Amino acid sequence: MRVVVIGASGFVGSKIVDELVDRGHSVKGIVRDLSKVSDKEHVEYEAIDVLKTDQLVNAINAADAVVSAYNAGWENPNLYHDYLQGAQAIEKAVMLDGVKRFIVIGGAGSLFDQENRQLVDAPDFPAQIKPGALAVRDYFNLLKENNTLNWTFFSPAIEMHPGTAGIRKGSYRTGLSHPVYDENNRSILSVEDVAVAIVDELEEPKFIRKQFTAAY
Repeated sequence: MRVVVIGASGFVGSKIVDELVDRGHSVKGIVRDLSKVSDKEHVEYEAIDVLKTDQLVNAINAADAVVSAYNAGWENPNLYHDYLQGAQAIEKAVMLDGVKRFIVIGGAGSLFDQENRQLVDAPDFPAQIKPGALAVRDYFNLLKENNTLNWTFFSPAIEMHPGTAGIRKGSYRTGLSHPVYDENNRSILSVEDVAVAIVDELEEPKFIRKQFTAAY
């Protein structure tokens, strides 16, 4: 399979690239800055501003699937606006190129708690990441209107941060719009196993035009 990964140098995107390569897929990684990546067998990197639609369309030409791990930058003061603009530009480019399979890495904030309230709307949701979480949630509401692409929206476990990195179990449990909790009432998954879940979904689709989440 030939897969384009947008945000290929990021925390999540880089692990998706690794998992794809380990399974024998051909990867094109779209990044902002080529200095952030090193040469990797079976991976072609290209630096593109996702707002430059023509360049992005050319870059994803002939791909079997596009995975967007796009992030406008957690420290970006215009994060809400920039994420929405970038995410919609990526979706537009995928549509123009004619690629049908599209997976978006979202956030846990769009999942619902036991009171059927989205996590991002909870009063104790971390303020420093709320603008990004709101942007991702609002983009998901737009993506749901797309009846052309075979899209999937992935919401990671609540605990999917650098402190969970380094473990690849290769196993996880899935849910739809509510977090998956373990026996200790934690929703946790390493970024390596996020990549496993994404590549599993590419290889054997189960969540076409659906949201899903995964955790141990």
